Amino acid sequence: MANDKLIIKGAREHNLKNVSLEVPRDKLVVFTGLSGSGKSSLAFDTIYADGQRRYVESLSSYARQFLGQMEKPDVDSIEGLSPAISIDQKTTSKNPRSTVGTVTEIYDYLRLLYARIGIPHCPVCGRPIQQQTVDQMVDQILAVPEGSKIQVLAPVVRGRKGEHVKEFEAAKRSGYARVRVDGNLYDLTEEIKLEKNKKHHIEIVVDRLVVKPEIKSRLSDSLETALNLSGGLVIIDLLDGGEMMFSQNYACPEHNISVEELTPRMFSFNNPQGACEKCTGLGTFMKVDPDLVVPNKKLSVRQGAIKASGWYYAEGGLAQSYFEGMADHYGFSLDTPFQELSQKAKDVLLYGTNGEKFTIYRDVGAMQGQYLTDFEGIINNLERRFRVTNSEWMKQELSAYMSSEECPDCHGARLKPIYLSVLVGGINISDFCKMSVVRALDFLEHLELTERERMISAQIIKEIKERLGFLQSVGLEYLTLSRAAGTLSGGESQRIRLATQIGSSLMGVLYILDEPSIGLHQRDNDKLIATLKRLRDIGNTLIVVEHDEDTMRAADYIVDIGPGAGVHGGEVVCAGTVKQIEACEQSVTGQYLSGRKQIPVPQTRRPGNGNFLEIKGASENNLKGIDVKIPLGTFTVVTGVSGSGKSSLVNEILYKKLAATLNGARTRAGKHDDILGTEHLDKVIDINQSPIGRTPRSNPATYTGVFTDIRELFASTNAAKMRGYNSGRFSFNVKGGRCEACEGDGIIQIEMHFLPDVFVPCEVCKGRRYNRETLEVKYKDKSIYDVLEMTVEEGLAFFDNHSKIKRKLQTLYDVGLGYIKIGQPATTLSGGEAQRVKLATELSRRPTGRTIYILDEPTTGLHTADVHKLIEVLQKLVDAGNSVVLIEHNLDMIKTADYLIDLGPEGGDQGGEVVFTGTPEEIVNCERSYTGQYLKKVLENS
Repeated sequence: MANDKLIIKGAREHNLKNVSLEVPRDKLVVFTGLSGSGKSSLAFDTIYADGQRRYVESLSSYARQFLGQMEKPDVDSIEGLSPAISIDQKTTSKNPRSTVGTVTEIYDYLRLLYARIGIPHCPVCGRPIQQQTVDQMVDQILAVPEGSKIQVLAPVVRGRKGEHVKEFEAAKRSGYARVRVDGNLYDLTEEIKLEKNKKHHIEIVVDRLVVKPEIKSRLSDSLETALNLSGGLVIIDLLDGGEMMFSQNYACPEHNISVEELTPRMFSFNNPQGACEKCTGLGTFMKVDPDLVVPNKKLSVRQGAIKASGWYYAEGGLAQSYFEGMADHYGFSLDTPFQELSQKAKDVLLYGTNGEKFTIYRDVGAMQGQYLTDFEGIINNLERRFRVTNSEWMKQELSAYMSSEECPDCHGARLKPIYLSVLVGGINISDFCKMSVVRALDFLEHLELTERERMISAQIIKEIKERLGFLQSVGLEYLTLSRAAGTLSGGESQRIRLATQIGSSLMGVLYILDEPSIGLHQRDNDKLIATLKRLRDIGNTLIVVEHDEDTMRAADYIVDIGPGAGVHGGEVVCAGTVKQIEACEQSVTGQYLSGRKQIPVPQTRRPGNGNFLEIKGASENNLKGIDVKIPLGTFTVVTGVSGSGKSSLVNEILYKKLAATLNGARTRAGKHDDILGTEHLDKVIDINQSPIGRTPRSNPATYTGVFTDIRELFASTNAAKMRGYNSGRFSFNVKGGRCEACEGDGIIQIEMHFLPDVFVPCEVCKGRRYNRETLEVKYKDKSIYDVLEMTVEEGLAFFDNHSKIKRKLQTLYDVGLGYIKIGQPATTLSGGEAQRVKLATELSRRPTGRTIYILDEPTTGLHTADVHKLIEVLQKLVDAGNSVVLIEHNLDMIKTADYLIDLGPEGGDQGGEVVFTGTPEEIVNCERSYTGQYLKKVLENS
């Protein structure tokens, strides 16, 4: 059959070398290979791009104008292509209004559920607000024991001040005989005097009855009369004791808080009708944080404890005059450490003098003399300036002193109080969203409903359960629906989109996934693979770009691209089943899969340098007040299942606290009591996979600093000296040596109104970035442009006798980046490549032995061979006396650690505890640790 294969002919996108390939359809296919070998170029930039383009071109021209034009990839032909859906990691929404609930559309169904079967309650007293007909009221009253004596009362005045003479007159004229005032019965014939300034309750006695079946019609007449008198309220006074209150309106009979008919948009925090008015549905506020204004409370004001824009202490400055004036007036010293000042002194400095005036002295320039003034307070000053400024730069500067605080009105629940009082199964919509996926499923399983409610909600609850089930099936059972989408990792957001795709149950679609196993513990990986197989079994083709061994072993077909990376890659080394890949001699992947190559386990584990970093009482997110000791001078890995609290501990607490303490960064660490041992460190460096630059002007040469050395070398040549060129002449970022037609970009962007922008090489410099005169200066017959076009590997040979340049290029080569160009634009580097450029920069610096490096899943996007290189680089950093702390799920990385900290035992609410600390050899004996169970097999095979 011709249509059971996807046939690609002549793919040349990026570094692909005219690749032709046949991939089976309706199968789970894994594309693997070294980082930078061309996997993504084939999967995303060729197959997906063409599938997307063809689908868009089949739409009407009217629809196409909204979707933009799509470029045809550089490929001769692709046959057997289905509509393609790409599930990558770059599409996470950073909008503060996006939550897991809104992204998965579960929240839309929840809003419908609460609008249809939710029972409104009074936000003040908590009693249910129900609209009742007269017939329902009669039935409830007749349910009291027969023979009971009752009074039907119409509440005409409820908690209002006054003498209320008119109300008594009107009741008398209408023929009523009795009235109850503040709980006491009066006859309307007598004079009733009330205190004018007190609040009173007045109810007219409409009827007095003895409960028996025959009174039904009289009772309903009396109820209607009472309801008309009071505007929809009636009180039944049981003379044996007790009262019943009924309302014909959707309103609390006691507090008169009314509810309109419920609609789904009332439960949306993105709609003005439902959103909390104070925080407009965000649940948080940005406020100036005292801890960021005074980061180090051990310093005194004179030593510079206050680090706020405009309020730094400087001799002769305005701030000094204010501080000294307040210190004299309120009797405190500017030399006392800030933490030892009285509360009054701190309040005056931060929140102002409340209009109280004091004297300040100025003896600078034209402002000499003494002045009587008050002070608004540093925090109030920063907040006012933030509100009134129109300068984006100033807003950015001041926002560095701000952190988000819970909204005082809705306490983070995002909705108006009246809609938070609508309950289903005893909880409101916000409480439901705060449950983890597992608990939410359990709640719906045991939800008790009336027959009518069950009929209305059956379809809605089925949809919610299915979607929660999908989240559970991709290993996200620890997430809550209220979790902000911006706080999810790339792997988590990708798996959420995967869960939504399973929910749509399409067939005949080509799904292209980018490393879905990122951030997943081995235990959850099995769930993910089962999900992928399920998508395949309903009739879809899956192409997964992946390095994970379990996923490869579960695949029906593997395409190994290589053999190397960059210019050394771009070819299909081997394609077939796992067994065929293992048997392929040329395949690096096959060598690791078959065990012919392995990452070795270190012979010994480092004990550390004797010093420890100790985190006390960590309780951010789901951490349960834990204490953790990290031995310095070691390679420490923090492990645990997804959602166990690793990122909260390392990124939110450890990194942010160290960045503030050691690097002077304005960051607010997560909740913890203290971190001890920081005096043994001099700086903290976070090496993540974010790009090294956002524009094509950034490249590995500028980032590592080697470009400065290369420019100086060119400036020292005879040709440059004769022309009087300095090193600035060889920069493409400043006027002088660059081509002015393209301003040193080498390409010109041409805006096309109805088509995508076109990038064309600059006609003047032909894409070389420099003007003719600059390019005439040569070193060993190569111009500055030729050097930028060299790969790192070629550069090493070229600069062999220049130790400074060679040392920096050598580190790039050592981290496995020999194939990238020295001047390759930062925007074309993958996350793993950007991370290794940062590592190379660190390696090329002179080691202090007192640096701590923090990495979050550095093996993301790396092939086993690249992981091998990365481990060697990290071990070099530790050998120089530094400390490395990283979060990781990759077992090859974990087995090479000196020390492990395993968190768990589960994710979400069931996590946040320390399960184990010690060496990899010790963790395998810990039965509570999932990491230990999986690591045992790896250590036995090594």
